[in-house]
Amino acid sequence: MALSTSANSSHAVGPAPQRLEARAAALVALHLREARGRVDALFTWLMVGQWALAILVAVFVSPAAWQGRAHAPFLETAVLLGAALSLFPVMLTLLRPGEAGTRHGVAVSQLLWSALFIHLTGGRLSTHFHLFGSLALLAFYRDPKVLLTAVGTVLVDHGVRGALWPESLFGEPHPEAWRFLEHGFWVAVIAGVLAVASRDALRELREKARRQALSEHTGEWELALRTGQLDAAVREVYAFRDHIGRQERLVSLGQLTASVSHELRNPLAAARTAHAFILRRLRKDGDRGLDPRIPRFLDIIDRELQACSVIVTQLLDYAKGRPPRVRPCPLRPLVEEAISVVPLREGVRVHNQVHEGLPVPHLDREQFRQVLVNLIQNAVEAIPPERVGEVCVHAEARDGGGWSLRVTDDGPGIPAPMLERIFEPMFTTKLHGTGLGLAIVKRLVQGHGARIQAESDFGRGSRFTVHFPDDPTPEHAVPAHP
Repeated sequence: MALSTSANSSHAVGPAPQRLEARAAALVALHLREARGRVDALFTWLMVGQWALAILVAVFVSPAAWQGRAHAPFLETAVLLGAALSLFPVMLTLLRPGEAGTRHGVAVSQLLWSALFIHLTGGRLSTHFHLFGSLALLAFYRDPKVLLTAVGTVLVDHGVRGALWPESLFGEPHPEAWRFLEHGFWVAVIAGVLAVASRDALRELREKARRQALSEHTGEWELALRTGQLDAAVREVYAFRDHIGRQERLVSLGQLTASVSHELRNPLAAARTAHAFILRRLRKDGDRGLDPRIPRFLDIIDRELQACSVIVTQLLDYAKGRPPRVRPCPLRPLVEEAISVVPLREGVRVHNQVHEGLPVPHLDREQFRQVLVNLIQNAVEAIPPERVGEVCVHAEARDGGGWSLRVTDDGPGIPAPMLERIFEPMFTTKLHGTGLGLAIVKRLVQGHGARIQAESDFGRGSRFTVHFPDDPTPEHAVPAHP
């Protein structure tokens, strides 16, 4: 027996078992409503057919059945009472199909039709089987309460007619007292059997509905899973495509950077040499007759040439990327050295909070010194010039193994959209900057088999943490020889 799946399932948020039970109940209710609607339609035609049949019985059967016993208005009874017994349930089935009141109204009318046929045939025994046929048809409603209504109708009819007009029910004026009990017993037995069958059919229907609800839920889950997997795969493909494109651009950029930086190094060196010569000559000859602005301009030239040299050095460092040469390297002295290299401005203090007792890690000293210098300088420059601030360098061993180093500042922080791109080459939040400092840091950290994490509380400061595993040395690292 197939269950219709056209009902709208409940999408209420809740535990899965409750949703499954709600969906199963909805399927059962839908199927019963459709099935009971079909039974209502069956009884609509049956009522009209029984009315026509009752008229024929009244014309051709009743006079012979009652011959010599009574002269009742059989035809009038069949037409008028039959009309009442048919029109009432037909109106119910047409106006309120599938409802409980309709089922009980049909049950009463159908069993009264049995009583009318028994009366028209003069209480003939074979006509009593109409009762059992009616009960069987009513069982298609799968509602034991309807059968209970039918049995009650039969018992009331047998009780009233058995007492007032037994000949209409049993075909004789003085039947035995046990005849009423016998008829009632068999009607109750048949109705009981049909009620049990209806209950079992309902139980089977509910089990099928649960299986269908589970199947639908599983299908929806699998579809959602597959859709999610497909979406994830598409996102992964797009991300991989973007990554490949970015890597290709970085490779091209690296090659171009290395070439341009190498070509710029010689002119910069020549310019700085010429600047130094002019400065020495001026100091030797004195400043007699010179424009007083010339020394200041020479200082500007020296500062800008030094800035250009730093940029070229950063470009070359990012482009070449040599494997680290690791060896035991005490961390606190290395941090102290990096702090001494970073130019500090007034109002900013840098604290070395690395403990002497920290286990000595294996590092490429020069590369990790550059990591520290870049991170500390980045933190110092993050603090606005108009206010004082602090930069702290802290390192600790983790309980699960490995160690971490953290550089924090109390500057204004980094906005979330920028934080996601902070390690990208050529991306900078500064007005004057190459955008390579943190990109170099990330490459050097990854070269050591570690990872770096940037965090920021906007308006409160930033944290850059380098996480080293138990053995941070990557496979391509080269052990350094003392």
